[in-house]
Amino acid sequence: MRIQVIHCHPLEDSFNHALFRIIVETLRNNGHDVVATDLYREGFQPAMTEAERRTYTGNGYDDSAVARYVETLTSVDGVVFCFPHWWFSMPAMLKGYVDRVWGPGTAFVYDSTGSHLEPNLHNIRLLGVVTTFGTPWWVVRLYAGDPGRKVFRRGLQPMCARRVSTFWLAHYDMDHSSQRSRERYLERVKARLAAIR
Repeated sequence: MRIQVIHCHPLEDSFNHALFRIIVETLRNNGHDVVATDLYREGFQPAMTEAERRTYTGNGYDDSAVARYVETLTSVDGVVFCFPHWWFSMPAMLKGYVDRVWGPGTAFVYDSTGSHLEPNLHNIRLLGVVTTFGTPWWVVRLYAGDPGRKVFRRGLQPMCARRVSTFWLAHYDMDHSSQRSRERYLERVKARLAAIR
């Protein structure tokens, strides 16, 4: 498969960046064609431009400023996101990436007759998330209602192929993690990636 790995973390010496490197390496070692996208290192600009916003509510969306990201997204078979959750959500830069790149004509098209969106990323057969949370799982799921997962399951996943394969791997309570808990998580990630065909 041709798989894009989208990473978003400002620190190259972070555990999250180590995850990104492991994901890319594991997928390549298993014979996949990997497009490694490191938003911070590439200097991605997350703020939507005026031209983008003015054209967003129609199928003539001006995505020229992010054309190479759109080209990649529409040419891959799968996408794996690797990022930390901050305040129960993805980092602002990653949200800006979704806002600007997963736009009209790419992720969806407007159906003018029914006033609804039609999914358009039929090429995406795999959608995965490898993420971390500073808080324990019960705070994320029971207290906060798991908002980050809902964005992916209810927002991005429906834009992909009808039978898209998905996975969500999370390391909770990073603020109290240990070397052993991080190693176990890395092994889980590698095992799940090895199952991709």
